[in-house]
Amino acid sequence: MRNKKHIVSLSFFTLLIVIGASLNINGINLSEIAGNYNPLYNSAEATQRTNLNKTLTSSKQSRALSIVAEGKASYYADQFHGRRTANGETFNMHKLTAAHPSLPFGTWVKVTNLHNGKDVVVRINDRGPYVKGRIIDLSIDAAKEIGIMRSGTVRVKLEALKSNPSA
Repeated sequence: MRNKKHIVSLSFFTLLIVIGASLNINGINLSEIAGNYNPLYNSAEATQRTNLNKTLTSSKQSRALSIVAEGKASYYADQFHGRRTANGETFNMHKLTAAHPSLPFGTWVKVTNLHNGKDVVVRINDRGPYVKGRIIDLSIDAAKEIGIMRSGTVRVKLEALKSNPSA
């Protein structure tokens, strides 16, 4: 009986390897998905990391965009103005910056308010948000640009820009 369990387990893992190899041959790379998956995270962060793998390129726009995630955005209160961010910069609430849990520092992200269609381009320079269910924290000026000052939070779409928006 014990050997049957081992054979079933071995067969299952062999099947997974064969499926993975065939997907990779067909142009679907599973290493990106596996690299972002951590079974210890059972939260919105796990969903967000999975959404990092969804990409969309647009030939109509001058900058190529990748869909990063959709979720709830909030903004930093002014009490953080002048404090150090995770990348070592001094936080300035009047600059168009944001905090994201996993995007590399310096990444330019287009944040679109899904309720009114307004968008803003921000640079990731900090880590956060640390509130469950939120995917990005914006500076106050960035929050004003997309109109979330009254509500405090809003559903947004994040798109990572492939190049510096000022270039």
